[in-house]
Amino acid sequence: MDEPLRKPYSAPISLKQLAEYLKLSPATVSLVVNNAPHVRTIAKATRARVLEAAKELNYRPNSLARSLRTRQTFTIGVIVPELSEGYFTILMNAVESSLLQAGYLHFVVSHQWQPDLIDEYPKLLLNRFVDGLLLVNTELHQAVNVPVVSISGHKKMQGVTNILLNHDRSAMLALKHLYDLGHRRIAFMRGQRHVSDSQSRWESTMGRAQEIGIEVDPELCIYLEANSWLPELGYGPTRDLLSRRRDFTALFCFNDTAALGAIRAIADAGLSCPGDISVVGFDDIAVAAYHLPSLTTVRQPLRQMGEIAAQLLIKRIQNPNEEYADAIHFDPELMARESTREVSG
Repeated sequence: MDEPLRKPYSAPISLKQLAEYLKLSPATVSLVVNNAPHVRTIAKATRARVLEAAKELNYRPNSLARSLRTRQTFTIGVIVPELSEGYFTILMNAVESSLLQAGYLHFVVSHQWQPDLIDEYPKLLLNRFVDGLLLVNTELHQAVNVPVVSISGHKKMQGVTNILLNHDRSAMLALKHLYDLGHRRIAFMRGQRHVSDSQSRWESTMGRAQEIGIEVDPELCIYLEANSWLPELGYGPTRDLLSRRRDFTALFCFNDTAALGAIRAIADAGLSCPGDISVVGFDDIAVAAYHLPSLTTVRQPLRQMGEIAAQLLIKRIQNPNEEYADAIHFDPELMARESTREVSG
């Protein structure tokens, strides 16, 4: 039976003292307490014994010494447009979980689409000696001297790995679904010009519409402008469209939040979804499956994209001489729910 741990040191102990107490090498103890990349080469029982002793003896790794030794601060700068519920919540939960497991802290800054902040935040974070930058729907305007991973970034730049959704596949899934339900008069919603995904997604949507044989009426195209990630984003433009035209049976929205606003605008106009107008969203945020009607949408694998982005950034930081991909693509999935149905009559 193991003897209970004793506390032979009254003052804070060093890594060397902890190693002596455990009768292990300082290198082994260092790998465990710092959760180093090769820690899994050490037996699980030994890792547990080191962590138990470190906790019992109140050992704390010397972060400054570790930073000086590795030339890393073990901090990441995360730049996002804003932190609303839905898309960003899912991504950030995945990013934070992956960084935490790897032993990295992070700073999060939100630029609210202000050009001066988009330019200034990378500099401010680099001045705080972050080891890398993780961008969400944000593009760098000039290269930096640390690894960068960009989620939904479409700008090719030295040192940047872009995490991208296959937008051609996304558009095909949504439009083929509507086409198979008999919809031919479809309204389209384009995202705000300042959103990095807008242009590529629009080009894919227009290209796949032509490929399927869906005629795009310019007067049935909605162009979002508001700097908002609330349902009002889609409510006002859809309300305005319905005040001018009602000769369409489906609406393909830029994201789920806008789709929820659009469904309310349809109801306020005395129409029903999907009875009169079917609606398709994009992202598959948590509320999409529980809205009434539940929302048909194109699911982005947001959690997986966030996890891979964080893990890849850490890998690039820890292995700076290894080659890395310029872009990694993810496939979407169509979630067919209650907001779409066959054209009646």
